[in-house]
Amino acid sequence: MTFIWPAMLVSLVLIPLSIVLYLKLLQRRRRFAASYGNLGFARGATGRGPSASRHIPAVLLLVGLTVLVVALARPQTVVSLPKEEGTVILAFDVSGSMAADDFKPTRMEAAKAAARDFVQRQPLSVQIGVVAFSDSGFAVQVPTNDKVAILAAIDRLTPQRGTSLANGILASLNTIAADKGQAPRLYSNLAPTPAPTPTPVPKGTYTSAVIVLLTDGENNESPDPLAAAQTAVDRGVRIYTVGIGSAAGTNLHINGMVVHTRLYETTLQQISQLTDGIYYNAESAQDLHTIYSHLDSQWVIKPEKTEVTFIFAGASLLILLIGSMFSLLWFGHLP
Repeated sequence: MTFIWPAMLVSLVLIPLSIVLYLKLLQRRRRFAASYGNLGFARGATGRGPSASRHIPAVLLLVGLTVLVVALARPQTVVSLPKEEGTVILAFDVSGSMAADDFKPTRMEAAKAAARDFVQRQPLSVQIGVVAFSDSGFAVQVPTNDKVAILAAIDRLTPQRGTSLANGILASLNTIAADKGQAPRLYSNLAPTPAPTPTPVPKGTYTSAVIVLLTDGENNESPDPLAAAQTAVDRGVRIYTVGIGSAAGTNLHINGMVVHTRLYETTLQQISQLTDGIYYNAESAQDLHTIYSHLDSQWVIKPEKTEVTFIFAGASLLILLIGSMFSLLWFGHLP
């Protein structure tokens, strides 16, 4: 146990002085009783309570004052408290195919609208980061509980070029590691020299950190997304994949060309299964809102140094009240 104001503990020296003073008062009463006992004053001088119990109110008073002094020093202790918290990385596919309109108004805008609603519903104890990926991956917003900053980062997202699911995963893992102050940067095409292979950690190391991968699943860039997913497994990070688009697909007009784009589920299912996450198939914009409602943060037990002044203050008040009650019942006055 530690104290915020330890200097207040110096006041504890008054307790032994109070005990000495009490003992002197007892001696004085006994001398008074001995001197005037023959006149019938001894009973009033020594009190009406039993010889042993007559000290109880004074003892309770001293104990209560001791506990009160400790409370004034503002004690702290480590307490394991359940808290609703976590780190959620919203990894958005911003490839050109996300401009398709099989979701209204587009896949990208539908994904952004559902993400905004999710952000608004989260408590401040949840840190949310935003990652964008197309043929590369990068953090748009580091994990924070500043909802204005998160929403602004989501609003900045626009469709870009090709799709590399692996770079989306690796950029998300880099963002989590940087937020935790751990792990070297992992390989992506933003860091052309691969970092050393990370040492695997126990499954679920980041039990309160998850990646939500929002994509249509079209992967046309290296590296291998399943290899990146295995890196997430080694980091203990789960990946929830959200498939955006329809199986039938739609035609997309890009630079005067017609490109057919549809939802590719197989790779997304494999990523979520490998990382102990869940794959969600969003067939409409409304489905996206439903999916996000299942991604709420978890309650975790986290040891934290907590001030427990109120416990000591309450205990001292209770002890003083009990001592006062006994004194009034037995002697008709406060100690």
